[in-house]
Amino acid sequence: MEFEVKKFTELSIEELYAILQLRSEVFVVEQDCVYQDLDFKDQKALHVIGKKKEAIVAYTRIFKPGDYFEAASIGRVVVKDKERKYGFGYDLMNASIKAIQSEFNTVLVTISAQVYLTKFYNSLGFKQVGEEYLEDGIPHIEMMLN
Repeated sequence: MEFEVKKFTELSIEELYAILQLRSEVFVVEQDCVYQDLDFKDQKALHVIGKKKEAIVAYTRIFKPGDYFEAASIGRVVVKDKERKYGFGYDLMNASIKAIQSEFNTVLVTISAQVYLTKFYNSLGFKQVGEEYLEDGIPHIEMMLN
């Protein structure tokens, strides 16, 4: 898998469509969650894109400190269902953390994690902060990496 980091204005129409399709496929269809994915935050974010044979199969968006949380943050973490068995989630998160360090010169990272993925994020060094809460009907927790 190869990763690229792009600003919103650097995304091609085809890339943007593939990213939105992947997010919809996983967050709306697979997780059966009706929510407003297009939230006008994509324009502020940097987009970490994982490609396999030119197809986008993994994605996150990252924010500088203060744009979403007080610390830098990672959101919309998604890997295509058929590609998860290869451990691309770890590669994607490590690429996102590296991009935050190089682009924003910080090691403090906040995420709003789905509770069922707590062990996955713990394995990457994230620790739970605060109590569980519902976001779009799905249990989440805030987690920090420092």
